[in-house]
Amino acid sequence: MSIVIRPALLTDLNQLVALENRCFDTDQLSRRSFKHWITTEHRALLVADMEGALVGYILIIYHPGTRLARVYSLAVDPQHRGKGIAKLLMSAGEQAAGDAGRLYLRLEVSVDNTAAIKLYEWLGYQKFGFYRDYYEDHKDALRFQKLIRRYHGNFQHKSVHWLRQTTPFTCGPASLMMAMHGLNRAYQPSVEEEISLWREATTIFMTSGHGGCHPIGLALAAKRRQFAVEVWVNQTSTLFIDSVRSEAKKRVVELVDNSFKREAEQQDIKIHYANISQSDLIGAFKAGAIPLILISTFQMDRKKAPHWVVMSGFDDDCLYMHDPDPEEIRQSELDCQFIPIAFEDFDRMSTFGKSRLRTAVIIWPLQNTEQ
Repeated sequence: MSIVIRPALLTDLNQLVALENRCFDTDQLSRRSFKHWITTEHRALLVADMEGALVGYILIIYHPGTRLARVYSLAVDPQHRGKGIAKLLMSAGEQAAGDAGRLYLRLEVSVDNTAAIKLYEWLGYQKFGFYRDYYEDHKDALRFQKLIRRYHGNFQHKSVHWLRQTTPFTCGPASLMMAMHGLNRAYQPSVEEEISLWREATTIFMTSGHGGCHPIGLALAAKRRQFAVEVWVNQTSTLFIDSVRSEAKKRVVELVDNSFKREAEQQDIKIHYANISQSDLIGAFKAGAIPLILISTFQMDRKKAPHWVVMSGFDDDCLYMHDPDPEEIRQSELDCQFIPIAFEDFDRMSTFGKSRLRTAVIIWPLQNTEQ
């Protein structure tokens, strides 16, 4: 009987739910979830149709603003396994993700699912990580990745432990803690430390809510913890002041900006008043540093908010980032780690506001300290 791989339709809902129940005892997608993924953007939901009967599906999620896609779920009817359906679905999923401009496809698989692991390895997926107690039944998972467009590069990365920011306004402190812990394992992050770093580095005010973190403020906080630092910023004017409407608040932001710059001069922190390039970032990374980079979230959520991330690697196509803020659309904290940002996308993502602010804080390892 012929098998057709096609996009899922709302009329497939009943069969998809029944197929899910036949395939999985835990971690099941609900009817509501299937309806959501059929009708939303940033995904590919493909089904294997055997003359009107659904015998498999694959759900791939695209992450806005990045070149990353993830196999969220893959299922084949138990009565039809061994017929190459999973391979057909994976191939079609890779094609869909590639057509959508994604460079990398990632997936997780239970350590005891030997058949699936064998298939993924045969398809060219490389093991990318190991995660304990990943599934609802407490089984461990392996993580795989495949470059689905262009050519394979030499991925260079650092062992940076990922941290989630605990408030909506502490992306800078969470990123700084990741970098400092990555450079010196004796440094121990904590929620208390996260708030302390924010208090040291905050701009006080932003458009609404609590203030974000100033690059020089983050550099000063790192210097106080005995790390060597340097700052790149492409403008000498007061940072983030355009996003503050109140004239009284603008005066406070200006005072904070001036105070940070004055203290940085006293502490001999090097400030490059220039655009930092991708080659500058890669060069610092290769030399042993870990950069913090300010990006605009517009490419991800259309909110145009400033957001700090950590550089965690690079290859021939991309810079990789750790993002401390797992948004709902990402579905998994794992997708906030080693996020690939294509070189041609990075310049657009790494500027913020009308002034096109581009800034980075380079954290260097401690001297004469065991790492």
